[in-house]
Amino acid sequence: MDKTDLPGCDGPAGILSPPAHRQPTDAMIRPSAMPGLLLLAGSIVASALTAPAAPAAPVQAPAPAAADWPQFLGPGRDGQAFPTALDGVPAQGWPQRWKRAVGEGFSGPVVVADRVYLFHRTADREVLDCFSVSDGKPRWTHSMPATHSAQFGGGDGPSATPAADADRVFALGAAGTLRALSAADGRLLWQVDCARTFGAEAGFFGFGSSPLLLGDRLVVQVGGPAACVVAFATADGRVLWKSGTDEAGYGSPVPWLRSGRREVLCFHRAGLSVIDPEGGRELGRFPWRARMHASVNAASPVVVGGGVFVSASYATGGAFLKPGDGARLEPVWSGDESLSAHFATPVAVGGFLYGFHGRQESGPDFRCIDAATGKIQWSLDRAGSGSVLAAGRKLLVLMESGEARILEANSARAVELSRFQASGSGARALPALTKDRWFLRDRSHLVCVGPVR
Repeated sequence: MDKTDLPGCDGPAGILSPPAHRQPTDAMIRPSAMPGLLLLAGSIVASALTAPAAPAAPVQAPAPAAADWPQFLGPGRDGQAFPTALDGVPAQGWPQRWKRAVGEGFSGPVVVADRVYLFHRTADREVLDCFSVSDGKPRWTHSMPATHSAQFGGGDGPSATPAADADRVFALGAAGTLRALSAADGRLLWQVDCARTFGAEAGFFGFGSSPLLLGDRLVVQVGGPAACVVAFATADGRVLWKSGTDEAGYGSPVPWLRSGRREVLCFHRAGLSVIDPEGGRELGRFPWRARMHASVNAASPVVVGGGVFVSASYATGGAFLKPGDGARLEPVWSGDESLSAHFATPVAVGGFLYGFHGRQESGPDFRCIDAATGKIQWSLDRAGSGSVLAAGRKLLVLMESGEARILEANSARAVELSRFQASGSGARALPALTKDRWFLRDRSHLVCVGPVR
């Protein structure tokens, strides 16, 4: 069974049939005429909880170097690369600079300075490798026992992408062990067994939410009765705070600066929580998930147009939320027809969202929608599954087949600038896009693509 074939869905072989493509209607793009209520997959749920506004949090994340891709979704945790990273790509694409054989998993590469890190599984070991950016030569390897076995297939390798700074690399294994390694030589600095410490379970596909590096702390969605979200001190792994008791999702925490106050958005199994990163207090909550048990929230929240977009598959769809009074989030529109991301997080450019709509195994569309209204601007129907990143006014769309497509971030029409085979098949992990190189992971290799100098 493929990783995305969860039981309990309608249609043959447990697969949910994709909805017919059509423009949003009044029934599915709904203004918040009924504050506090929202129709979610046929049931009424509370749209938000109100909590007093928290004081400004002093936690500040240092600005990464332009050439770095230090964690999942990049330096700003928003899928945005250096603005000129896609400039100069010829129509026939860039050649492969180097490639290295790696094991299985869906964890993406991260880049800091002259090092690229990849977390993968080989036989019965989870392996964190450090390679040279310029030529792919190994710098060091850290190997650890691997015990996870996926419930629904798709491989037993790690799914969470590491986070790194100049001194340390942090990796969350599929069985729930969080490790901090020395960036210089791969020595183990500290580790925490999140499954045992917080009573967390591995879920359908293991622990898979990528840690958020935020200044002196690492924010991790672990899930479990003792804590849903935990902040660890990067220096020694001490627990700084714990928040919530929800099960984890597969979306990853995202920072949000609202009215001068830094907050963290966590899209867990039950929906969206807004958390104070200084002390872990939950400031607000927005329930959003499929009614069936065998489902996951896998795409990360997207900050766009002064609000937040969340999305899920399994007949759930997307919702655009705007700040209300205090910490309240008010739904502006919702529905399953605009942009229902299965696991690939959309990107926002100029108030518009670009992303994949529909189940991975059903051949999703790639489309652009107006974040403020949910209106579909254009759609490339049955484009296939992949991931998307932005660099200035251009998009890198990496298909699972390993084909790379460069598009304009153009809300009026789809304009393709380049298309070429960048890697082999099985390229489901999010790539790393630095100033002058791309790092892609397919089913069996880590690949560096870039101009020949």
